[in-house]
Amino acid sequence: MTITIAVIIFVLAMFVGLEIITKVPTQLHTPLMSGSNAISGITIIGALLAAAGDGPVSIILGTLAVAAATINVVGGYLVTDRMLRMFRRKT
Repeated sequence: MTITIAVIIFVLAMFVGLEIITKVPTQLHTPLMSGSNAISGITIIGALLAAAGDGPVSIILGTLAVAAATINVVGGYLVTDRMLRMFRRKT
């Protein structure tokens, strides 16, 4: 796969993702965020495998991918927890 095809697929995936996310009703955001956090956990495993590759470029890009995926998972759980706290009964 050439770099041109990879960039085209990436741009198309961005547009499709944007269209899908904007059509999601507000009531479904919390369950979908929990599901996407699980998927991001899988992304961390892939990033760890990339960081264990040969060569300095693979190590640098893999480390950046691990950091980005970790920030995504932690941020997703924080947002989900905050949203769920909004629905708790006041004592």
